[in-house]
Amino acid sequence: MQTSTHLNLTAPGVYLQDIPAIPGQDLLTGVPVFLGVAGVNNFPKNHHPVPQMLTLWTQFVQYFGKPLPNSYLAHAVRGFFENGGRLCYVVGLKNQTLAELQRGLQSIEPLDIIDLVCGPDVLQNSPEEALEMQRAILEHCDTMGDRFAILDAFNISKTEDIKVLKAQQQGLIGDNGALYTPWLKLENASCNIPPCGHIAGIYARNDSQVGVYRAPANYLLEGVLDLSFLFSDVHWQILNSATGGGVNCIRSFRSRGIRVWGSRTLSQNPEWQYINIRRLKITILRWVERHLIDAVFEPNNTDLWVRIERELTVYLETLWEQGAIQGETTEEAFYVKCDAQTNPPEIRNTGRIITEIGFAPTTPSEFIVISLVHGSSGVKFVES
Repeated sequence: MQTSTHLNLTAPGVYLQDIPAIPGQDLLTGVPVFLGVAGVNNFPKNHHPVPQMLTLWTQFVQYFGKPLPNSYLAHAVRGFFENGGRLCYVVGLKNQTLAELQRGLQSIEPLDIIDLVCGPDVLQNSPEEALEMQRAILEHCDTMGDRFAILDAFNISKTEDIKVLKAQQQGLIGDNGALYTPWLKLENASCNIPPCGHIAGIYARNDSQVGVYRAPANYLLEGVLDLSFLFSDVHWQILNSATGGGVNCIRSFRSRGIRVWGSRTLSQNPEWQYINIRRLKITILRWVERHLIDAVFEPNNTDLWVRIERELTVYLETLWEQGAIQGETTEEAFYVKCDAQTNPPEIRNTGRIITEIGFAPTTPSEFIVISLVHGSSGVKFVES
């Protein structure tokens, strides 16, 4: 994949694409893309959704004009920067339909700098339409393999509605996404706002201060006056069973403020139940895409296998030293296997290179095993 930004010009129907973004930077994490409704007057007649890079909240108005009263997009982007975000992309959509969202998702496929996807305006639609659009975002993240969706739960105001959130969670199954509730009361907003932008800022702050391997939980939310619903321990337990996906609650604690309380994905697979473990896997794939993408063009022989094992081992040792994977020794923390056993003749004849990776994110020697596949279409992980 190619990292690029896009710059709209004022001449009607003229725009440049594939402008290199932030050259020379190391692998970044905590970089979201926000897809939402922006000022239609800024778009040419035959507008194609174009990702715009922002490094400051004030740039939103510069590129997209005054925030629209019927859009949550501006509040989400502002919440991102208020909570520790430093860099994001915004895709302005003409409307919040599934077709327009799909066009926006297609526009971000080439972006390899992002690792988070947010759609704050999805819930402007009916519950049925919103679920369909959130499934489209999850499917996009699953297909790309290098990004994670931060999704908003339906806005609720009473205990009886908790069953609605549980039904929403059960209708959104995916390894590469998480669901957050409740909505937020902000000083600069006339209505409740979905939390995805503020949560994306927490992810960015967590990654900057520690790393993707730490759960983005127990952080104080900035710029939030109150919550649309106050969750109790009992409510939390209803939404988060011992197995399966969960709903992450934002909670208000006396003397401790408003905090993110939970780090569950929407996965039904116990190995990928927690956000930090899934994002660690995504980050490993993104590193491989950046540093070993050329392997498919080399002769599939012992020299290549040794190179892949060596470079992956060095990278995983770095993660081990940071505390991302667990073990007293590297042997307890991870292993890399790329040899004649993982690459028999029938595999090599198809032009593929397969590497087996095991890493222990929580307990030494308890490995999550994934297969890294280099092929003509790029790099992907096949999970055991």
